[in-house]
Amino acid sequence: MKEYTYDEVEVGLEESFQVTITEKMMEQFLQITGDENPLHRNAEYAQSRNYADKVVYGMLSASFYSTLAGMYLPGKYSLIHSMESKFLRPVYVGDTLTISGTVKEKEDAYRMLILALLIKNQNGEKVSKGTMQIKVLDEEA
Repeated sequence: MKEYTYDEVEVGLEESFQVTITEKMMEQFLQITGDENPLHRNAEYAQSRNYADKVVYGMLSASFYSTLAGMYLPGKYSLIHSMESKFLRPVYVGDTLTISGTVKEKEDAYRMLILALLIKNQNGEKVSKGTMQIKVLDEEA
């Protein structure tokens, strides 16, 4: 886990990590949310809608933005204030995603970072993009 303080973060700082989506993740997401939409649960249904296979829950993919903030940028001292995410193309089980964030702005009055977010699949295709505002907490409580 990174421990960037507000003063250590500079505009342009970027962090990223990778994760491979598994069927187990899909099952766990279903258990948490109760979302049984057949697009996510039934390959034949998804294929009848012109998708290659079951589509991974968009919010499962986007949940890794939380990991980005809480573990990487800024890490330990992060408190997500807001997030906007757009889904650009489908994600499938087995896809390896690269989740990245780049600091675009700092708001000193609120100790707030504005990050540009991006998720690409193993083929380098953008599957999601967005922005996030993260308050950087004081190092000492």
